[in-house]
Amino acid sequence: MKRILLALCIVFAVHIAAAQVSAGVVSYSFRDAFAKDVPGTLDAVKAMGITDIEFSSLFGKSAAELRRLLDERGMTCSSYGVAYGDLVEKTDEVGQTAKTLGASYVRVAWIPHDSTGFTETVALKAAGDFNTAGRLLKEKYGMLFCYHNHGYEFTAYGKGTYFDLLAAKTDPKYVGFEMDILWVYFPGKDPVELLKKYPKRFYLMHMKDLKPGIARSPVGGTSGDNNVPLGQGQLDMPAILKTAQQVGVKKYYIEDESDRSFQQVPQSLAFIRAQQ
Repeated sequence: MKRILLALCIVFAVHIAAAQVSAGVVSYSFRDAFAKDVPGTLDAVKAMGITDIEFSSLFGKSAAELRRLLDERGMTCSSYGVAYGDLVEKTDEVGQTAKTLGASYVRVAWIPHDSTGFTETVALKAAGDFNTAGRLLKEKYGMLFCYHNHGYEFTAYGKGTYFDLLAAKTDPKYVGFEMDILWVYFPGKDPVELLKKYPKRFYLMHMKDLKPGIARSPVGGTSGDNNVPLGQGQLDMPAILKTAQQVGVKKYYIEDESDRSFQQVPQSLAFIRAQQ
């Protein structure tokens, strides 16, 4: 009986842990503040109740300097974002920088393509580059590479989309994905359906919401000023969070590209915590 009760307690504890979403933030949300004062901005972010940051810039610091500032505050950098060119041409340098920061993930958020649009040739080259860099990062530095979508990947291709092509041509052992939920929704797709379609490929997630009344479009983009606090926009945040937890998304980062991020990020954090 004691063993049964112990087993039930363990199952219950695991269930509770799995139900919790610990949200971090993308450094881009506070890019102007970080550019002026890294220590002060870290203090402000921690005061919001956030201790994990996905950095896509070192803001003039060395990786060691930034790591020291984080350590002094009990904060972490779990993911490090780099440009496509750096991933491909400076993979070792990227891996070492990410390791110094303490990151478990490296991500790229844009695949270069010209005015002719995102094509099969571009997608296949990117998939090959991601496999090569991802393997080195995993085998040498113990971290996973993730690609962050930006909308153009959902253009129709064959019986699916270019995202489907990227997913099919990348090795799951070395390449995962970071879902930017707004950039799934804006071009006309459903984040919940995509999570269910690829339940083992999404490790990271950018959380942001779209202002009511803004039209979606399969082409073009939308201003960062159209970001609103989570739960106040068009996306079905409760359903997205529930599904993300079910499929095992590991890290959630609030991203607010508006000039109101210092006001809106705490509201978004409160919304996420209210869903627990």
